[in-house]
Amino acid sequence: MNVRPKRNYDIAALQRGLQLLRLFSESPRGLSAKQVAVLSRLPVSTVHRFLANLVTAGFLNRDKAGIHHLGIACFSVGQAAAGQLDIRRLSLPYLRDLNQQTRETIHLTVRHGLSAVYVEKLDSPERLRIHSRIGASVPLHCTAVGKVMLAYMPSDEQDRVLPELELKRVTPNSVGSIQELRTELFRVRKNGYAFDLEEHELHIRCVAAPIWDHTGCVQSSLSITAPAVRMPVTRLRQLAPLIQAVGRKISAELGYQPATSLSPIRSPTTVEKRNGKTGGHLAKIAV
Repeated sequence: MNVRPKRNYDIAALQRGLQLLRLFSESPRGLSAKQVAVLSRLPVSTVHRFLANLVTAGFLNRDKAGIHHLGIACFSVGQAAAGQLDIRRLSLPYLRDLNQQTRETIHLTVRHGLSAVYVEKLDSPERLRIHSRIGASVPLHCTAVGKVMLAYMPSDEQDRVLPELELKRVTPNSVGSIQELRTELFRVRKNGYAFDLEEHELHIRCVAAPIWDHTGCVQSSLSITAPAVRMPVTRLRQLAPLIQAVGRKISAELGYQPATSLSPIRSPTTVEKRNGKTGGHLAKIAV
């Protein structure tokens, strides 16, 4: 009996075109064909063909200097996707209330692979405020929104994901090793919220809380972000219960029903002993 091979629905040209579009999402100043060729490791002639088709379809624009930027078609698709994202729609009233109460920038993020992506942002009414944009992605290990998602991962998933992270110190305050990160995530899970003390950007501080979906998983988080001059640690601690409460309300809207008992929190020492290592100590002030 002949067994038919499984169908392969991958279309190489389509996959390459989508990969090129992702490059532009990470390059707000645009890219030339030569830069795209270097980043994608594709021949320049191939890149030119892809770019020409994307320009024709409206997914890219090309200026007189030969620099390509994301086009209006990308904006239209992105806006449609955002409108169809249930968590964004259900969260928005709570985010607006939080924005009005705190007068600070509010972010809603969802996990995408090894990054957190902003899917909603409400600006602070203050003159000195945060510059960020919907659709931008940030690392998981050095942001409050990302650390919350890491901390609430199932243990087997966390063990798999942490070694895949690029733990470079974005600022002098960022964690730089898995041992440091495990210690930080233990504290986040214990407290129920995370701080970003100028770990992703200097002079910017943040507090974030988890959002649970109907399955009990944390794939989203929300945050209050402000310049460090308005965010001493004392204020971060004061805001933590507020943002936790909002996170629980949004979770309820998504169908989450809290369990009667919480799963045990693994200490970093336990994890490292299991792996034959000694527990690391986070060389930062505990908050």
